[in-house]
Amino acid sequence: MENLWSDSEAKGMNDLDSLVYMSRLIGANTELVVWGGGNTSIKVTEPDIAGNDIEVLKIKGSGSDLKTIRHNQFAHLRQADIVPLIERKDMTDEDMVDYLDKCMLDPKNPRPSVETLLHAFLPFKCVAHSHADAIVSLTNNVDQQKVLTDVYKGNMGLVEYIRPGFLLSKLVGEQVIQNPNLRGVILAKHGLFTWGDTAKEAYDRHIDLVTEAETYLKDHQIKTLTHGHTHDLDPDKQKSLVEILTPMMRGLISKTSKKVLKYDNSKEIMNFLSYQESPELSQIGPATPDHLIHTKQKPLWVELDKSGDSNAMYTSLKTQLDDYVINYDKWYEQHTSGSDIKLDPFPRVILIPQLGMWTTGKDAKATTITGDIYHHTINVMTKSEGISSFISLSDQDAYDMEYWPLEQYKLTLAPPDKDLASKVALITGAANGIGKAIAATLATEGAHVFLTDIDETKVQEVVEELKDTIDPLRISGCSMDVTNQQSIKESYSQLIRQFGGIDILVSNAGIAPDGAIDTLELADWQRSLDINTTGHFLVASHSLRIMKSQDTGGSMIFIGTKNIPAPGAEFGAYSVAKAAEGQLARIIALEGGEFGIRANIINPDAVFQGTNLWSDKIKEARASAHGIDVTKIEEFYQNRSLLKKPVFAEDVAEAALFLASDRSSKTTGAMIPVDSGVKEAFPR
Repeated sequence: MENLWSDSEAKGMNDLDSLVYMSRLIGANTELVVWGGGNTSIKVTEPDIAGNDIEVLKIKGSGSDLKTIRHNQFAHLRQADIVPLIERKDMTDEDMVDYLDKCMLDPKNPRPSVETLLHAFLPFKCVAHSHADAIVSLTNNVDQQKVLTDVYKGNMGLVEYIRPGFLLSKLVGEQVIQNPNLRGVILAKHGLFTWGDTAKEAYDRHIDLVTEAETYLKDHQIKTLTHGHTHDLDPDKQKSLVEILTPMMRGLISKTSKKVLKYDNSKEIMNFLSYQESPELSQIGPATPDHLIHTKQKPLWVELDKSGDSNAMYTSLKTQLDDYVINYDKWYEQHTSGSDIKLDPFPRVILIPQLGMWTTGKDAKATTITGDIYHHTINVMTKSEGISSFISLSDQDAYDMEYWPLEQYKLTLAPPDKDLASKVALITGAANGIGKAIAATLATEGAHVFLTDIDETKVQEVVEELKDTIDPLRISGCSMDVTNQQSIKESYSQLIRQFGGIDILVSNAGIAPDGAIDTLELADWQRSLDINTTGHFLVASHSLRIMKSQDTGGSMIFIGTKNIPAPGAEFGAYSVAKAAEGQLARIIALEGGEFGIRANIINPDAVFQGTNLWSDKIKEARASAHGIDVTKIEEFYQNRSLLKKPVFAEDVAEAALFLASDRSSKTTGAMIPVDSGVKEAFPR
């Protein structure tokens, strides 16, 4: 493993600076930690509030991530108050957390890591802890003792697996105090602790020990896994099956709570799925207890007849998912004390040979974390098998970790879900105006938003703009031509792979050709129908098929116009095509009702800001039709309304939010005007 410490970069750093620097080096290396794993600390002498010098333990705060950690994300505690705890015989997790809260020097600091006692009990200035794949590969096998002796020649401490807490901290502390010349301590099925008088020394030692583990794994490999399942399924066939199966899968695992999915057919995943040993190997358990929190104890391994029709595949998939849930329920009943509330029983990782891996979760961040972690699980499993036979936590240890009260407590600290949490929305015409405003509003309310527009450059600019202010993993998009079936198919394929399906369609893309009927060119008439009617039909029919496959309902929102109930002269191509869109929405409401799929229409009027619809040409044409000066066009539309107020894209977005959310769960086939009150356009 490459040592990335730079003396020139670290020159002039104080203790906390060097701790942050070391932490980020460790956090940036995914072979050491992933997504919040690991922790670091340093002990310094500083004045307390009374000006008396005291020893302060600065340790990574709970919930922070080493790769991006900042100075203010370390908790500061009185070291002298913590060290005497090592003399105790036991201490509950609840008492430990309460005690550490009272040791904090600044209540504004984040809560300290659950492994704070372990850091405090080690009699060294700086401490580093990781879940290095290579180290875990050495311990997660049946020949652990022999392997570790071969690698480190007895100069490493070892503590058999115990869940993090007081007892683990006490055992590690006492072992190091009694053996001060140890190079480090390995926690079986967990990770590595190293230390030093400086952050550099702790880091250097960490990298050296991991490198020795990597070298041993490479030089002492005695076997390789055997390729059995072929993974050379025709790419088009694979893609088609993924698009069919993913919405089915999403619906089946969303019966108790909505989930999103992420698909992965990377080389590493496909290789693992092709090994003869993988069906059994995958069921042994996680690489570390930290991994289990995200992946559960076991993935679902699905054997599927890929030559069957979609109904047969659905039945097979459902049967195997049902079996997974039944087995999870049995596992829960066998190990629960009776006081734990059963967690969601569905798998976080789903593996299907020849197709790939799906990860599941409440949002895209959860699916990404689970996916990244399972890649490391595969790495550990295959390396452990290379030198021996992979082992994992016992069933009881796995249960105790998944239902660890401290982890459950963290869940209670999470903010309540927003209205559209775990829902997926696709928006057409999202590069500007109404579409862009709706995308921002739905994303702000928790939705995973997939933006599409025919203007590829502009839609990507909006995607990046939203990512700057909203969780970037929930934002995506691509170019899409609503008149081109292949373009639509490719866009939905990307949507399914990233998020698993669709819950909300905002069909917004449109154009506004002007002209009197007797002067209108057939090409302009047809283009309006292609985009303003057929375009809505094509995206709606695609969404409808996916929503039916999911069997979890859905909401389709069609952005119509005041011209549906009240058409305008010299605006026939637009008014007729949009009227057809309105009828399309009503028919979808009729056909979708039995499946819980709603369809509603929003009729805006005169939304001038930020839109391409009101081009200078259209403004001049509409001013001419109304016999007014073009400079007065916005004032004219405002004053003809009952409320005499301008209508903005954000006003339309608020109506879309209502229709997208469960607040409108009993509303379908409705037409909602957002026009400041145009009496001619009252819905009748």
